[in-house]
Amino acid sequence: MSSIYWKEINSFFSSLIGYIVIGVFLVVLGLVMFVFPDSSLLDSNYATLDQLFQIAPLIFLFLIPAIAMRSLAEEQQTGTIELLVTRPLSDLAIVAGKLLASLTLVIFALLPTLLYYYTVYQLGSPKGNLDSGAIAGSYIGLICLASAFVAIGLFASSLANNQIIAFVSATFCVFCFTTASTILAGCRFL
Repeated sequence: MSSIYWKEINSFFSSLIGYIVIGVFLVVLGLVMFVFPDSSLLDSNYATLDQLFQIAPLIFLFLIPAIAMRSLAEEQQTGTIELLVTRPLSDLAIVAGKLLASLTLVIFALLPTLLYYYTVYQLGSPKGNLDSGAIAGSYIGLICLASAFVAIGLFASSLANNQIIAFVSATFCVFCFTTASTILAGCRFL
C-alpha cells in the first residue's frame, strides 16, 4: 500500500496538478474570506472562521473530483491497471493507497488555512477571543467530508476510462450526496 501511496503523491507533485489544486483552493478561499465585501472577515465585527467552513465544502465539490478523477481512470486509459493488478498487492491495498494519497493532497491544501486561524486569532478583541475547540472540530469535519468526497471520486474514477467522464460523474455524485444530506438534515422526524 505504501508504494502505491508514494507513487500517487509523487505523481501529484511531479506535475503541476498538486500545485494548481492547492493554489486554486487557497486563492478562492482567500478571495472569499478577505476580499469580497459580503463575506470579508475584515468587515465583520466577530472573530470567526465561519466563512472558511461555509465555502470550503462548496470548493471541495469541484476540487476533490478533480483530484480523484485521474486515480483509476488514468490507469485504465494507459493500460497500466493490468500491471498494477498483477503485483502482489490486494485490491484493498491499491484502493487504500490511492484514497490516502488523494486525501493527503486535500490535507496539504487545508494546512495553509491555519494561517487564517492565526490571522483571526490576532485580530480578535481581546487577542485570542476565538472558539478554538469549535474550529478544531470544524477542521476534523472538513477532513471527514473530504474523505467521503475522495471515496466518491475514486468510485467514479473506477467506472470510467476517461478522466473527464470521471470528473463529471464524480462531481454529479458529490453534488447529489451533498444535496441529499442537506435535505435530510432539514427534515424533522417524529
